[in-house]
Amino acid sequence: MAYELYYWPGIQGRGEFVRLALEEAGVPYVDVVRGAETEGAGLPALLRLMDGKAIERPPFAPPFLRARGLLIGQTANILAFLGAHHGLAPAGEADRLWTNQLQLTLCDVVQEAHDTHHPISVSLYYDEQRAEALRRATDFLDNRVPKFLGYFERVLEHNPEGDGHLVGAALTYADLSLFQIVAGLRYAFPRAMARLGKRCKRVTALHDAVAARPRIAAYLASERRVPFCEQGIFRHYDELDDPV
Repeated sequence: MAYELYYWPGIQGRGEFVRLALEEAGVPYVDVVRGAETEGAGLPALLRLMDGKAIERPPFAPPFLRARGLLIGQTANILAFLGAHHGLAPAGEADRLWTNQLQLTLCDVVQEAHDTHHPISVSLYYDEQRAEALRRATDFLDNRVPKFLGYFERVLEHNPEGDGHLVGAALTYADLSLFQIVAGLRYAFPRAMARLGKRCKRVTALHDAVAARPRIAAYLASERRVPFCEQGIFRHYDELDDPV
């Protein structure tokens, strides 16, 4: 049976981290909300699960994955499951926990990137918080992005098994997620990332290596890859990027 991924339609968002893992693992899956409502898919299918009235353990918010009789929520939790079952996580407990720790840190980056355009409230439009967004984005680019990218640069440098991966000598879901972080930041802040990327050559090399992996390259070139847009987590507002 194909796995069923549930996420909001029309945006990459947090669901993209799960898609990348599914694609790299070569796991059959259905992106349910992109299917037809007449076939029981589409947005109503997601909303029914979120309603939770007939589910003992309902998810709070997407993404969530139906797999092997389970309904799994939270990005890092889904990736830990996929990593364990599909060769995207190390075998040893210490390395599995380390991979999950890195993923949780990457989730922090996602939240802070989101808050650059919605620093006050998710219920307000960007235009209602533009002044606050500029302050938040400026601090994000000046302080937080260098700190996060610098951290992952050090992790890559000090991985005793090397080979350009975050954990051990083989690809993990954390590598895929770091690729997506870099891709998203490049879309949202192209001028700033052109500047900051020069300081993080290992992170840049990891991004490029992941993009070149056969299954990932095929996915990126396909219609399954939802384009970046100004409704997702990584949004490009020119006024929030480095000054021209």
